[in-house]
Amino acid sequence: MTVTVIGAGLAGVEAACVLSGKGFRVELCEMKPQKFSPAHKYAGFAELVCSNSLKSDRLSSAAGLLKAEMRLLGSVTLEAARLTRVEAGGALAVDRTAFSDAVTERIEADSNIKVTRGEITDFPPGNAVIATGPLTGDSLAEAIKRRCGGLLSFYDAAAPVITAQSIDFERTFFASRYGNDGADYVNCPLNKDEYEAFYNALITAETAPLHDFDAAGAFYEGCMPVEVLAKRGSDSLRFGCMKPVGLTDPRTGRRPYANVQLRKENAAGSMYNLVGFQTNLKFGEQKRVFRMITGLENADFVRCGVMHRNTFIDSPRLLDGSFMLRGSENVFFAGQITGAEGYMESAASGIAAGLALAARLRGETPPAFPKTTMTGALAGYISDESNKNFQPMGANMGLLPPLDRAVKGKRERYAQLAERALADLSFETGRTL
Repeated sequence: MTVTVIGAGLAGVEAACVLSGKGFRVELCEMKPQKFSPAHKYAGFAELVCSNSLKSDRLSSAAGLLKAEMRLLGSVTLEAARLTRVEAGGALAVDRTAFSDAVTERIEADSNIKVTRGEITDFPPGNAVIATGPLTGDSLAEAIKRRCGGLLSFYDAAAPVITAQSIDFERTFFASRYGNDGADYVNCPLNKDEYEAFYNALITAETAPLHDFDAAGAFYEGCMPVEVLAKRGSDSLRFGCMKPVGLTDPRTGRRPYANVQLRKENAAGSMYNLVGFQTNLKFGEQKRVFRMITGLENADFVRCGVMHRNTFIDSPRLLDGSFMLRGSENVFFAGQITGAEGYMESAASGIAAGLALAARLRGETPPAFPKTTMTGALAGYISDESNKNFQPMGANMGLLPPLDRAVKGKRERYAQLAERALADLSFETGRTL
């Protein structure tokens, strides 16, 4: 029996590997390199379009808990991330090209997976996982719209990348906040006058037009363009992507007034990205304004920030808790098209959809992830019919049901929520998955 998986992003490759591991033959359909979306540039699978960070690896964080659950489930993307990681303090960041190559090699080495290159333009018949992501091709998006009754959308953005050799390291310093997790970030400190000049230049800079969009201001909060965030108030950046807390400038012995962090873009450390600086400024404006940041006066931009439209379905009305399309036999959705927002969230949904489809094909009841787990909580969120104003959601501890006892302190409470989640998932994994 052959199962079709459409899209070789993080969700698609996870679903394909799960189904292959359960003994099914998989046809993995990917339109690259015959056709690229407006945001994709690399022919490899699981391309990371925005940041190269997969967020925190700390267990007592929502992102770290989700990764721990995925490791229990045999995630192939996390294995690739482990092999290609770059220094990023407590976060898991990767060399994005090496990461994509590692995932691609893993898929192409699987004898149960046949890769078909070329665009899919119609809704798939039979057993399928649709994991085409938030940049689904126009023809397939229209087919999904006809079948599912509409699509929703918002704008997402990516940060610029600069060369390491163009950074003035005499004016910057290496450190992580509070001295934790090594000194993996380049820090660009600004005093009050420097910050105010930068801020005023940023909020008056010219942005690129947003095409084919009629809902002004519909941005995803997790990837808010820095110029949009800045317009919320003069101190908005100092409490966001330019926060100086936990840092001491060795040149002054004091905390900077504001600070920009740079994170390695690749393992060689030859490129860095501006952390939190997603933007829709025109390319010339990006170079002019961002070169006002300390140490970036001569920054060489190898990639300017970009903005693109993301599409997702109204999952609470369309999908059940196993990511299956309600009313279908065996058609599943996975990834950011479902509203599971984020790299690892997308990948986790691919694992869940793959496991559920494999169970149905075997005549078994699809596994139910405990609501106490981050995977189960995300599945519950996207399938909750009471959610009338559905918007994409990433992993966060607020999705989990509270503990049955009072715990003092957020860090300890989160740690106990994580312990409960892993215990519950380990039990279910050993019993049903």
